[in-house]
Amino acid sequence: MKRILFLLSIFLVLNSCSIDEGEKYHFQLLAVEEATVPDSFELGGTYEIKLKYYRPTTCHVYDGLYYDKYLNTRTIAIRNVVFERDNCSPTDTELTEVTFNFHVTNNGSYIFKFWQGTDANGEDVYYEVEVPVI
Repeated sequence: MKRILFLLSIFLVLNSCSIDEGEKYHFQLLAVEEATVPDSFELGGTYEIKLKYYRPTTCHVYDGLYYDKYLNTRTIAIRNVVFERDNCSPTDTELTEVTFNFHVTNNGSYIFKFWQGTDANGEDVYYEVEVPVI
């Protein structure tokens, strides 16, 4: 997770040196509040996984998922572009839903780690779900 944040920071630093003075923005990872995954998978199947998150302001725009895979573990967070404007309104009271399709390619169980933010010590907190392949 920290590697991705570092790469995003480098990208923003290099992008900020541009002569073009376009709209200013940055990327932000948002916590997954709810995740709907099947109870089990079949090898070779494709399954829709639903995620819900709170969009903090009208200046936050969904930009995809942070998705990292290591063996049968998948780490997932919501990625937003945040436009740096003065007219942003709070929208953090309703859940926003996004989905993605997951294709099962391995036997065994998959472990999904849905990022839920950081704790008081700055450590990442995850909601983990194990889904067996039958």
